[in-house]
Amino acid sequence: MTTLENLLGVKYPIIQAPMAGSQDHRLTVAVSNAGGLGSLPCATLTHDQLREELITLRKLTDKPYNLNFFTHTTQEPDAQREATWRELLAPYYREFGLDINEVKSGSGRAPFSAASADLVDEFRPAVVSFHFGLPPEDLLERVKRSGAKVLASATTIAEALWLEQRGVDAIIAQGLEAGGHRGIFLSNDLSTQLGLFVLLPQIVQAVKVPVIATGGIANVQSVRAALTLGAAGVQVGTAYLLTPEATINKLHRTALTSERARHTALTNVFTGRPARGIMNRIMREHGPINASAPVFPLASGALAPLRAKAEAQGQDDFTQLWSGENANLCKEIGAAELTQELAAAFR
Repeated sequence: MTTLENLLGVKYPIIQAPMAGSQDHRLTVAVSNAGGLGSLPCATLTHDQLREELITLRKLTDKPYNLNFFTHTTQEPDAQREATWRELLAPYYREFGLDINEVKSGSGRAPFSAASADLVDEFRPAVVSFHFGLPPEDLLERVKRSGAKVLASATTIAEALWLEQRGVDAIIAQGLEAGGHRGIFLSNDLSTQLGLFVLLPQIVQAVKVPVIATGGIANVQSVRAALTLGAAGVQVGTAYLLTPEATINKLHRTALTSERARHTALTNVFTGRPARGIMNRIMREHGPINASAPVFPLASGALAPLRAKAEAQGQDDFTQLWSGENANLCKEIGAAELTQELAAAFR
């Protein structure tokens, strides 16, 4: 039987979760060089930015790494919904002396495309992973032909079966505890979402491909628990946010190491799609889930000026403080050291 280590070409089946907006190649390189699978989030990078990151990656490591892409459908702004959202945010704009009429709609997140596939062909990453389903069949076939192993996130058994039927090499079982965006894609019904240790054994039983556990995994004990339930490996996110290689700002780091990190929630107010983060002002006052938020990823445009203004004053009222439910178990250590600590579960 092929192990996940052999499938991915790594020493340890530990995947650093790709965290768009919170990291660059430095975290990817540190984890890959330590024996895990470092990941580079690509959704918020332009084609030229991604190329530069890949050139640097290739210079700094000869180990396998993962490129992660979103596969959402690009949406046109809905004028009525945008107007409702701006009306809701208008009091905050007045509070900070900003003009809401100057707000521009923008996504800042692009789905996997033919141009993305061109870069995969050129740089030949060992692994390509997808969030929110899979790209169109022709683009998926291009990734497979490049030689990359394909991973994708599932939040339900139905999603796991759907992914297996389309030929992914391994499935990432994303528990409800996970920080950042839910990978949910066959439904918008959040009541279908399960905690990792309920979801994981059910997916393991339902599919034949290796299953990778993610959500609330922050130390060696939680890695061992996931392995006991049938996981072939783990994907770890929030714990890597506290490493010096992550690019989150001081406000986010402070929140992750405070008692506030004990209270997280799924919210759509930052991007229009449910994602887990630490509770803050905008989530309390207009969320966590708000039906008026523009569809993903358009909600972020109107919040950006508020975030910038508040952060300049030392406030995180409008900052997306992505975090899983186990942040208080995380430590402020280097990414290589963290990878080695987690690897003790496999020795």
